[in-house]
Amino acid sequence: MSTTEKGKQEIDFVITWVDGSDDRWQKEKQETRKHLGIVADVDDRKERYRDWDNLQYWFRGVEKYAPWVRKIHFVTWGHLPKWLNTDHPKLRVVNHEDFIPREYRPTFNSHTIEWNLHRIPDLAEQFVYFNDDMFLTNQVYEEDFFKNGEPVDMLALQPDVANIDNPVMPYIYLNNTMVLAKYFDKYSNIKKQPGAYFHIGYPPMYFFYNMLELAFPRFTGFYTVHGPSPLLKDTYRKLWDMEPELLDRVCSHPFRHKDDVNQYVLREYQKLSGEFVPENVRKWCGYYDIEVYNKKLVKAISRQEKKIVCINDSNHEIDFEKVKHEVNAALEQIFPERSSFERK
Repeated sequence: MSTTEKGKQEIDFVITWVDGSDDRWQKEKQETRKHLGIVADVDDRKERYRDWDNLQYWFRGVEKYAPWVRKIHFVTWGHLPKWLNTDHPKLRVVNHEDFIPREYRPTFNSHTIEWNLHRIPDLAEQFVYFNDDMFLTNQVYEEDFFKNGEPVDMLALQPDVANIDNPVMPYIYLNNTMVLAKYFDKYSNIKKQPGAYFHIGYPPMYFFYNMLELAFPRFTGFYTVHGPSPLLKDTYRKLWDMEPELLDRVCSHPFRHKDDVNQYVLREYQKLSGEFVPENVRKWCGYYDIEVYNKKLVKAISRQEKKIVCINDSNHEIDFEKVKHEVNAALEQIFPERSSFERK
């Protein structure tokens, strides 16, 4: 366990960001696609890259509600927001070339980026990985993410679904499960750590999901809370030692591919290994799919109903500019003042 001199846990934040409007980035992306040819099982939708112009609110939330964080590692292809104060003592700008091995670059695959985060120089052993759609909207504490050096998480079983509307993710969830099933037997694992599966504080729905899953001798899939991921660098080292060929193949895909596994394997491995603290993290982390109308999301932000909100953008049918204005107005309402991470 990594601690500071005062005995507090030493925890970093890692956030990945892309400016989809950057001409240089677009050119490299187009050249990479041209080199590969058009591949049907690649996920390259615009929703993966479009910018909501609200990253400043992520930093405002961190400064206000997580002042205890040791360092923020801002992972970027190379572009930066014009307003970002790169001289901030807690901020470290990390370009892809700083940690992703040369043979995996250039990459436009979030899985390649995620599977190499442990290589970031000066990254704390304990860190929390954020996508740029996950915002702190109320006070969070070190113990919300780690307790005594172990990640705080929820172990919930849920079948992988044959969702034909998504050409990639159902395969990835199944791939994740196949990898984990190589190392853990379902019934043996439940018997070994029943409290991890049947924690009294879990949401009733997932508590009973786990009960129903007792009918199936093999893992059918896992439910991973879509929010910030508490991760240990040691977990990365273990998985890279266990599955070097698989992870090499995944990281060699410049775009999301249906043969990938994603970083959820790391979280589930921590849980199945018993190296975590079971808690209902859904209690303080709200997940919202962007819709045509977003009253529930706007209300959750403006009333600060959750500690963290995840705003999932996967809907190409929305009026993007209208929805962006509504969401950002709600964030501006609770974060009207600039943070020290913004230039004066």
